[in-house]
Amino acid sequence: MKAAITAVAHNTPETVYDNTWFAERLDTSDEWITTRTGIRETHLRYGIGLTDILLPAAKSVLEQRNLQPSDVDCIIVCTVTADRVFPAAASMLQAKLGAMNAWGFDLAAACSGFLYGVVTAAKLVESGAVRNVLLCGGDMMSSILNFDDRTTCVLFGDGGGAVLIEPSTDGTGIIDHVLRMDGNGEKHLHMVAGGSLKPATVETVNNREHFVFQEGQAVFKSAVKGMADVSYEIMERNNLTGDDVAWLVPHQANLRIIDATAQRMGLTKEKVVVNIDRYGNTTAGTIPICLSELHQQGKVKAGDNVILASFGAGYTWGAVLLRWSISSKDS
Repeated sequence: MKAAITAVAHNTPETVYDNTWFAERLDTSDEWITTRTGIRETHLRYGIGLTDILLPAAKSVLEQRNLQPSDVDCIIVCTVTADRVFPAAASMLQAKLGAMNAWGFDLAAACSGFLYGVVTAAKLVESGAVRNVLLCGGDMMSSILNFDDRTTCVLFGDGGGAVLIEPSTDGTGIIDHVLRMDGNGEKHLHMVAGGSLKPATVETVNNREHFVFQEGQAVFKSAVKGMADVSYEIMERNNLTGDDVAWLVPHQANLRIIDATAQRMGLTKEKVVVNIDRYGNTTAGTIPICLSELHQQGKVKAGDNVILASFGAGYTWGAVLLRWSISSKDS
């Protein structure tokens, strides 16, 4: 028995900010942002919780499988911007959804969070510990962005998605994974204050230390190599060529990183999911949003080989190979 994604949905705030909005307020331009990142607009909604964004997607995946909230066994929320430091966003989503028979937890692996969550959820299902997992990935990056910092605030957006992980006996499902971590990357991408190492004080707030800090060039170089390497490795391990892969679903951090990964894998652009131009980097939300749109558009069919790949703070990175389990919406 394998575990498979059996339903998928996403949700983003309705408010859209294009590059012109940032150019009017900061020393930047639409051309500068687009040429360096591929981003043209983002969805932002400051002041609401992550679970408010995830709830519609969670309801949708249950409806797709004709399940009631009481049927959910486990909830995993992958995020670095939970509604509160505690309790877990998973417990808050459980209450809002009414899934009172479920247990669960949050998983923090930044941009790689959803991949880590897919593997964790799959192993829970494959072991028989649970019948199903409601797996969510998303972030409200507007809550930790310094909108005076042109190097970071133009990169990120708000949004997320949800999938249902259930048993599969027809050969489809999560086939293989390669997950990596290197804590030495912490210095290049982190939030200075707000944790136990440096709790919030008047000084940390005045010094604006509760926002994303990133050394862009260092992260870019590591991401290009890391994401490309694991994507190629998972193909080699499973004797796949570019012709065997229907879709690469990469983390949407930078278009140049995505292009480098696809090139290493020998994939044409037609096989690569890209929506960074419309959403920016929603951190743990990028891959489930991509999967949801791919399914909604009827572009992926049951049996397709799909590779998910990501790189994020930690550093964390990885790739997951799955054989798509959901029938095409056009079939």
